[in-house]
Amino acid sequence: MTYRILVLDPIASEGIDMLRSDSQFEYEERVGLKGDELRKSLAEFDGAIVRSGVKITAESLEGNKRLRAIVRAGVGTDNIDKNAATRLGIVVMNTPAGNTLSTAEHTFALLLALSRSIAPAYQSLCGGKWDRKSFMGTQLADKTLGVIGMGRIGREVAIRGQAFGMRVIAFDPFMSDEQATKMHLEKAQTVAEMLPKVDYLTVHTPLTEETKYLVGMKQLSQLKPGIRLVNCARGGIYEEAALAEGLKQGIIGGVALDVFEEEPCTNSPLFGMPGVVCTPHLGASTEEAQTQVAIEGIQLLMNFFKTGEIRHAVNVAALDPKTLDSLRGYLDAAHRLGLLMAQWQPGSVSSCQLHYRGEVADKDTKLLSAAFCAGLLERAMADDVNIINSEMLLRERGIELMEHRNRELGAFSSSITAEMVVSGHPIKAGVTVFGNNMSRLISIDDYRLEAYLDGHMLFFTHYDVPGIIGRVGTVFGRHQVNIGQMSVGRAAQHPGGTAIGVLNLDSRPPHAALEELMSIPEVEKVQSIELPGLGVLPNWLSQ
Repeated sequence: MTYRILVLDPIASEGIDMLRSDSQFEYEERVGLKGDELRKSLAEFDGAIVRSGVKITAESLEGNKRLRAIVRAGVGTDNIDKNAATRLGIVVMNTPAGNTLSTAEHTFALLLALSRSIAPAYQSLCGGKWDRKSFMGTQLADKTLGVIGMGRIGREVAIRGQAFGMRVIAFDPFMSDEQATKMHLEKAQTVAEMLPKVDYLTVHTPLTEETKYLVGMKQLSQLKPGIRLVNCARGGIYEEAALAEGLKQGIIGGVALDVFEEEPCTNSPLFGMPGVVCTPHLGASTEEAQTQVAIEGIQLLMNFFKTGEIRHAVNVAALDPKTLDSLRGYLDAAHRLGLLMAQWQPGSVSSCQLHYRGEVADKDTKLLSAAFCAGLLERAMADDVNIINSEMLLRERGIELMEHRNRELGAFSSSITAEMVVSGHPIKAGVTVFGNNMSRLISIDDYRLEAYLDGHMLFFTHYDVPGIIGRVGTVFGRHQVNIGQMSVGRAAQHPGGTAIGVLNLDSRPPHAALEELMSIPEVEKVQSIELPGLGVLPNWLSQ
């Protein structure tokens, strides 16, 4: 199979060479697209790679039935509508490691430029002046550096700060005390706690509702007088108007920005102010970084289409080929369980719980739950449903999925049981996997049994009296429907109560046969259920 890749922004030639040298891939470079032209182009390709120039919006993805993966050659994915992509089942990945060192180095380039007035001193020379007195600098040694966000880039900046003899205070809601101690950092519990203590402040977080305007008008009074602020992460983490006001009031000693709220930015109240140095989003603009993110981005796309590997995804759990192979049987079983539950009791779902018991409880149950959701919604929606978008689609319908894990072994080494309330009625079913990939139904409502979970299935509940199985077989014989497999189960351990029969048929039963079964007085319920054939996997699992 040949996969088509769309290159939307210029990337290093090393990445293009990788696509060119692999016969499984075709590619086209269509840079600078927007609007309807972008929408039409995205619909022609299986994967796309983008930097920061092109914005992939919900409108540009509307109606897309083909695109399966988008890679951002860089860290930030603000230019990609991740909710829209997720809803369409498109995995979004980035390359967080490729520009780490370049961005950390640029942060320090700006920090040093602020401390030693590099830009204005050079401009003075260009104006024909030799003025040493006007550009008295400040050394970094023994100053306090505040780092907000201790991801890859934040950690590299902290290391460089320590190399310059700086005291480093760091804030990250997910940084443990042990990690801070190991890195010889002081850990701040809040950003507000940090602000009065630091001489320099640098941010390395994504732009979110929580990080927008971390330093704004309200924080000016909390800042240490003379503080210098650097932002090589995302525009909007600092409020630019507040920075200008802080400079005017003498609260802020310097501002260095590489990113802006609106880009491209050629007009800012900061431009031209004393104590300001700005660059046009150059953090990752090194030859090494651009080569690395291009290679890493193309490799992500190639691995995804060749092996199903999902790495550095921002909208779905990571999935490598080894994990996929180990989970394939369980993913298939969970998907079939979802398909079964959707047909067993049609109606309005109000709650949904999954119980993982035994060895499967130690596996990636989030992926298994997503597979179940994909099966549950698959026949009810016109849009394609897969493990990327299934949970979001379920939540959008007001249904929260809950997981329960129990590592104790039950009757089977592993089992997955779904419990749902549908139109006010509780229903449940359980499955297991024999060997590596043989899905089996082990319970349905209060009945225990062992049935093949594939193809044309016929469920009938009945009074546990002699002759029922024979009469059912006679009905299907009369309608020329062959029974491939049969399983039976009881609600109780003794005869005389209610029981269930499960048939795997070689063809779909005609409506007349179902009506004839229902005419048998001892039969309470007849339910025909359609599942994929033996060995047939959903397209998102059949890599």
